[in-house]
Amino acid sequence: MVKSRFMLYSKSAEYAIQAMIYLAEHKPEKPVMIRKIAESYNIPYQFLAKIMQVLVKNRLIVATRGRTGGVKLGKDPKNIYLNQIVYAIDGLPPDQEQCVVGLDLCTDDAPCPLHDEWKPIRQRLRDLLAGEPLDDLAQRVIEKRKKMTAK
Repeated sequence: MVKSRFMLYSKSAEYAIQAMIYLAEHKPEKPVMIRKIAESYNIPYQFLAKIMQVLVKNRLIVATRGRTGGVKLGKDPKNIYLNQIVYAIDGLPPDQEQCVVGLDLCTDDAPCPLHDEWKPIRQRLRDLLAGEPLDDLAQRVIEKRKKMTAK
């Protein structure tokens, strides 16, 4: 997965989050076809299918084969956090931080020019992902859509 220094996560992780929001938002009783999710968010189907395989391996979703097959959440969306989705796709964050301006590693002992400003932002972003349940995010997406259609 390729990530920019400024991006929090990859495009693959973004698509995974969108697919998980779809499943949390619709709360399907029976599995949903991946193609339907891909069309809903305008995600290339083959790309999303590969992402979903990774989410299955990480037990965030459950896949069912066959004519009535598809995917659904592997557990309650209240118990799925954004960092779990991102880490499933992109892997755990590195032990040593890369410099935000593209220099060598960035540490307290060898700080980059933006280290003191960037370090708390990076930690705040990690805390945000770790504290954001999928269920809450899906509810806010629903509220946003209602506001958008009311205009």
